[in-house]
Amino acid sequence: MRKLTRSAVAVIGAAYGDEGKGLMTDAFAADLGGTDVTVVRFNGGAQAGHTVIAPNGRGHVFHHVGSGSFTGAATYLSRFFVANPIVLHTELADLARLGVQPKITCDPETPITLPHDMMINQIVERARGDARHGSCGLGFGETIERGLNPEFALLASQLGDAAHVRELLQRVAASWVPLRLARLGVTNLSAEDRALLASGTIMTQWLEDIAAFRDAVTIAQPKPMAGRVIFEGAQGLALDQDRGAFPYVTRSNTGVKNKLPRARALGVAHLDIVYVTRAYTTRHGAGPLAHELPASPHAGIVDHTNVPNPWQGRLRFGTLDLDLLARSIRDDLSDIGTLPFTTAQALAMTCLDQVGTEVEYWQHQRLQVVRPGALAAAAARLIGASGIFKSHGPSRAAIMRRTIEK
Repeated sequence: MRKLTRSAVAVIGAAYGDEGKGLMTDAFAADLGGTDVTVVRFNGGAQAGHTVIAPNGRGHVFHHVGSGSFTGAATYLSRFFVANPIVLHTELADLARLGVQPKITCDPETPITLPHDMMINQIVERARGDARHGSCGLGFGETIERGLNPEFALLASQLGDAAHVRELLQRVAASWVPLRLARLGVTNLSAEDRALLASGTIMTQWLEDIAAFRDAVTIAQPKPMAGRVIFEGAQGLALDQDRGAFPYVTRSNTGVKNKLPRARALGVAHLDIVYVTRAYTTRHGAGPLAHELPASPHAGIVDHTNVPNPWQGRLRFGTLDLDLLARSIRDDLSDIGTLPFTTAQALAMTCLDQVGTEVEYWQHQRLQVVRPGALAAAAARLIGASGIFKSHGPSRAAIMRRTIEK
């Protein structure tokens, strides 16, 4: 058995996503050494949008690449991550314009999104009309569904076999697409959708994106990494596929479950789990939202990333419920079980600069009003956190008590 010698940090969203996981990952990467850090993307895929604003004003919304990349941290895409070569190609070009050339490694078993997955996703969401599930339209869940059928699956390890990839594309188009659409109740396609599915130009471009993916990403078996490790989560606990309100969930485990196998493989002796929440609740997409408000609850709220879009609509707001927050975290921690390493949990509360001098929250079915700092302290006490990270701005420079002991 490998000797357990290292500590790691796990950044997990405690709500519906958009809590500030990118901000916290960037801060921890800077504190832990930057170029001596590897950020592990342990769930989700290209539908993640983790905004990072560096202290010098550089900004980027991270989709594939780890949110510690401004500090020089490397990225590892685990087998629980879904890679989308189309989105990665665009993201790498955007980062290059910022002077960032990330080092990326990918597990051979990482699933790969096809253009067909994105097309099916978008066609079906449009067909649902007002009953949409709130998907981002990037084919994340469809990639996983297709991968359950070995004859249609595509993994990172197979990208080097051009003949296999081309044959798979033909097989998916001829057999999987009509089968999947029928299962989802879509039988009458518009002329536009038929043309899209038959587009040779899209497939040719995707094959070029695959070539670019192989040039930019090292595909290798997981192994112990030099330096420090940060596990960067995607989405949030309220969207977990096993605990969220189906069907308004993501197709992954958003908490500790997916990172535990990787932590063991990396020889982790201690795991600091940092649960992240805003000082209020947000949700982008359909589904239930406790204590939902008709509009933004504070005049100071600014969110340039979560703009209205055709798939998820506008960003929705609610008042933070500490009992729901604590329950979600307690349920997530129950997945840890018996491990060969120790853990401790901390709370990070972001957007405290946006709520003014007073903020409302729910606890014990009562609406209460406190100063922002008192809200963070109350939430930390409720979950038994060993520490609090309080963010009063969009960059790591505005985080109080952000240092994690080495």
